[in-house]
Amino acid sequence: MPAASELHVVLGGGGAIGGSVVRELVSRGLRVRAVNRSGRVPALRGVEVHQGDITSTVGAKTACEGADVVYHCATPAYDRWTQEFPRMTDAVRKGAAASGAKLVFADNLYMYGPVGMPMTEDMPYAARNPKGRVRAEMAEALLAAHRSGELRVAIGRASDYYGPGGVNTIVGAAVFGAALRGKVARWVGPLDQPHSFSYLPDIARGLVTLGGDARADGQAWHLPAAEPLTGEQFLDLVFAELGRPGRSASVGRLMQRAIGLVNPTVRALGETWYQRDRPFVTDASKFVNTFGPSGTTSHPDAIAATLDWYRAAATP
Repeated sequence: MPAASELHVVLGGGGAIGGSVVRELVSRGLRVRAVNRSGRVPALRGVEVHQGDITSTVGAKTACEGADVVYHCATPAYDRWTQEFPRMTDAVRKGAAASGAKLVFADNLYMYGPVGMPMTEDMPYAARNPKGRVRAEMAEALLAAHRSGELRVAIGRASDYYGPGGVNTIVGAAVFGAALRGKVARWVGPLDQPHSFSYLPDIARGLVTLGGDARADGQAWHLPAAEPLTGEQFLDLVFAELGRPGRSASVGRLMQRAIGLVNPTVRALGETWYQRDRPFVTDASKFVNTFGPSGTTSHPDAIAATLDWYRAAATP
């Protein structure tokens, strides 16, 4: 268990995952510095706010100064991953190492490429698309830095997320925001394929567990999540929580391509369409067997909390 006197630095502290990590750390009574470029982070008592640019080594070292644990939750824009993400992560690695801190990297599942079974951490990095290769290369570089003794590293991987603060996600505004306003909830991909979805507070608990336990060091871990759901099941839960019938539509491959002509973020989804048109399920048994049951949030409870956040966010 981390000591309350330790300094925990959250990079990307104003984002969906980073903000959730900040709130989780604060709930445990830990010292927290939240870092992002704008300086806008969760307004929580006792959180030190640092406005800085971590894409340079100098900026990352300044942001990480004095840290015992650094949580790398920052990401470039989705359509800029291949150009900007490796350089950012390299700077973060050097910044955390200069502080003597342990680095916990908030990762995803892109590096495995198309799979035909639930994903486990021992699967090869088989992705051939640019975003998947970038994710694989960053993970490999960080774990190599751990093996060399440069710094301690743990990697936590989650699937598509949703939850309070989760806007820039396929199950964000296009689903929750639209359904709440009585608009058509648009689902990316077929509605009948099982998919793992990670709730933001569950991701945060998992990452903080990795940050405080030496058994996590030098490895990648799939973070626990509730059971996989199809798009139809997920939307049914959203409409059930709203207490009224809803309208939904599937965004198929042709529509994705058409929208992508004018929207670079939607265009980039084409690289990973295999995550939409077949089962995309993660296995977190390694994490549970090592650290114990994590108490993941049920989808009905998580969806209710997410809708509450969207309601509050829409209130003037």
